[in-house]
Amino acid sequence: MEIKNIRRICVFCGSSSQVNTQLFVEVKRLGAWLAQHGIELIYGAGNVGLMGALADSVLAAGGKVTGVIPRFMVEAGWHHEGLSQLLITNTMHERKQMMCDMSDAVVAFPGGIGTAEELLETLTWKQLGLITKPIVIMNVAGCYNELLAWLSQMVDDHFMREVHKNMWKVCTETSGLADALVEMPAWDSSVRKIAAI
Repeated sequence: MEIKNIRRICVFCGSSSQVNTQLFVEVKRLGAWLAQHGIELIYGAGNVGLMGALADSVLAAGGKVTGVIPRFMVEAGWHHEGLSQLLITNTMHERKQMMCDMSDAVVAFPGGIGTAEELLETLTWKQLGLITKPIVIMNVAGCYNELLAWLSQMVDDHFMREVHKNMWKVCTETSGLADALVEMPAWDSSVRKIAAI
């Protein structure tokens, strides 16, 4: 895949405001990068933490941001009110499905258990051939070291095949994102037949 073919990227990331400041620096770089490349951000519509900083940085650089959020979060006032577009779903699952469906690629920036769940379900969909789009894990400040080791262990323990390591690429900073997207191995729905081991 060429970067020019990617018009929308779904980014999963955390909403905590108390994380390593390096993550805030990098998420702002990511937002600026998306805007500079004319790539629309699709994200969970949060207004605080890394989520809020990401959206704000895209908008500040003149980019477009679509937020997708379940109604109960809107009622709690957790949504960003300055987005290009806000889409409201009934459930968390609908939110995740819509974000993925709308996007040409998925990026998992550091986050908490919700971000991990979003990443793992997206990887599951790819393993089953339900999606074929690139998935990039941004291992900023080593936040995903243990998860990546666990995924490798799953292959070693024969819960996944070696080829399943081709489902994702890893980069540690925004400067490596374009290469990670371009170098992503091709993936198609025929892999479904090897999901079972």
